Amino acid sequence: QVQMVESGGGLVQARGSLRLSCAASRLPFSRYTMAWFRQAPGKEREFVALISRSGESSRYADSLKGRFTISRDNDQNTVTLQMNNLVPEDTAVYFCAANASVLMSVTTRVYDYWGQGTQITVSS
Repeated sequence: QVQMVESGGGLVQARGSLRLSCAASRLPFSRYTMAWFRQAPGKEREFVALISRSGESSRYADSLKGRFTISRDNDQNTVTLQMNNLVPEDTAVYFCAANASVLMSVTTRVYDYWGQGTQITVSS
């Protein structure tokens, strides 16, 4: 079965940085658009960032652009989210997702596989 495992979550102070990684297995990684979503308590799951199959293109939520950077390594089957200048509003469970569609979608329902999520808590 497809496996998606996030790592790197934890507690960080405001203005700090954190890097999340997602390791995927048992899927043709390079043929999937990869994305990060997050869900805060009492909130709907929201789009964070995505990256194309080749890594040539990326897209970010407007409110996060400039602070977050997504990247991927198709040899390692990993996707990474670098988060800088964190604020308490970034506190959420962050999910890695894979999408086999040719479209780079920000909509959760088109993503085929999801990790279990990793908790990021920004204190201050």
